[in-house]
Amino acid sequence: MPQKQREIIISKEDAVFWMDKNGGWHNEHGKFEHPRIIKYFNASIKKDENGYYVLQETAECIEKVYFHYEDTALFVFDIKVNGDIVLILNTNDTMPFDPKQLFSRDDNLYLQTPEHRVKFKDSALLKISKFMEEKDGQLFFTIKGKTYPVQYRGEPAA
Repeated sequence: MPQKQREIIISKEDAVFWMDKNGGWHNEHGKFEHPRIIKYFNASIKKDENGYYVLQETAECIEKVYFHYEDTALFVFDIKVNGDIVLILNTNDTMPFDPKQLFSRDDNLYLQTPEHRVKFKDSALLKISKFMEEKDGQLFFTIKGKTYPVQYRGEPAA
């Protein structure tokens, strides 16, 4: 009979790493620099009713480390345009794009879904900016002949 994996849960308060407002990982020694480690951490991000965590699973145990993040834990790293727009997240997951979910705050572009707030990284913002224009101080997104206003939101929700 297979042995049940032991579950280890580490709270945000006990986590030794965190994510900054630009999606960079840090620990007490500074910002993570090694691309493979960064990619591993990003790909390990999951979410449950208690928040975002990094998941590590071995034959012996499942470890969930809930972590602090300054703005959001999910970022659009890239976009693919082939008629429709598909967002590629820091987790390597893809997400269909819905322009009605866009909003801006403090010169940043976000997407709000029922489950997540996702922030566009600079590289993805550059690619998607060709669909955007400003008219009289209002930002608009245009695709397939339809134009959508981009909401402006002031202070982040608590």
